[in-house]
Amino acid sequence: MLFGRLRKDIQVVFDRDPAAKSVLEVLLCYPGLHAIMLHRVAHFFYRHRLFLIARLVSQFSRALTQIEIHPGAKIGEGLFIDHGAGVVIGETAEVGNNVTIYQGVTLGGTGKEKGKRHPTIGDNVVISTGAKILGSFTVGENSKIGAGSVVLKPVPPNSTVVGVPGKVVVRDGEKVASVSGIDLRHDLLPDPVTEAMFAMQSNVEKLEKRVEELEAALAAVNRKEH
Repeated sequence: MLFGRLRKDIQVVFDRDPAAKSVLEVLLCYPGLHAIMLHRVAHFFYRHRLFLIARLVSQFSRALTQIEIHPGAKIGEGLFIDHGAGVVIGETAEVGNNVTIYQGVTLGGTGKEKGKRHPTIGDNVVISTGAKILGSFTVGENSKIGAGSVVLKPVPPNSTVVGVPGKVVVRDGEKVASVSGIDLRHDLLPDPVTEAMFAMQSNVEKLEKRVEELEAALAAVNRKEH
């Protein structure tokens, strides 16, 4: 079972990173894979209430990979952490299956409250570079979180979120691909500010055209009167 999961983890890397060249390279040079493997060890000790040992394994993993996953976090199958430096996943975070996380992502809490205080990430979610998801809410399956976004409230399934604070935007009805073809094009997310500027420019042009028409009509009336 252990080797079976490892094979799946390696295949995930090949599926989502075109830079991967060989199994040996993936085993030796991918900190995201190392962090996931060590987290499983830490989580085992955590579930058996050996909290100190769990944290020691977690801290060793952090020193080795620059990825901090609390041993209490629940991680599904098929997680891919690309590059990974600066990734932080909190104690009560839950990550679903086939999730992709880029460097600098935080799955954090918003205070000192007890109990569930970190986000739940649904299946097939892509979280882009530097995004922060803070609080005990759910990010729905097949969603994409844009680079640098700060998400502070629940995200419906099949959504794209961008901005600070994060807002759900629509991509012309296009859904994120299913498990067999996860959409990793986080560089093609919409920009709501730019779209608003274009809409404003379009309205100004319409108003200018209308003003010109009214001025022409008024000039024609004046000519007739004279």
